[in-house]
Amino acid sequence: MGMMQEFKEFAVKGNVIDLAVGVIIGGAFGKIVSSMVDDLIMPLVGAVFGNMDFSNLFVVLGNAPEGTARTLAAMKEAGVPVLAYGNFFSVAINFIILAFVIFLMVKQINRMKREAPAEPAAPAPTPEDVVLLREIRDSLKK
Repeated sequence: MGMMQEFKEFAVKGNVIDLAVGVIIGGAFGKIVSSMVDDLIMPLVGAVFGNMDFSNLFVVLGNAPEGTARTLAAMKEAGVPVLAYGNFFSVAINFIILAFVIFLMVKQINRMKREAPAEPAAPAPTPEDVVLLREIRDSLKK
């Protein structure tokens, strides 16, 4: 079997297609969660803690050139090493929310699997030799 044929069989298997769909939907879902954290949750947290902008929370690890604005973007543009813990905080919240939503989805799927009634198993067909022996037995009884 040629390598192209093997690849074709691999690529059209259901698992590979399911994985591709999952990655695409997961990427889009990740963007939704990221927007929810950046645009909805973090502004509320910032308002509670004194109107803080978490994206601009950082510690300068080097010497900043004179006149450089005290923003994360300006420091990075100037090539100053910074420890951007505010950005890390946003990403960590993203992860926690995403992990929780996935947990809820898996829990719901498992619950649906448990609720689905199991179909009664069809009786296994009687082997041909057993049927033949039964016929012989029945004919001997007569």
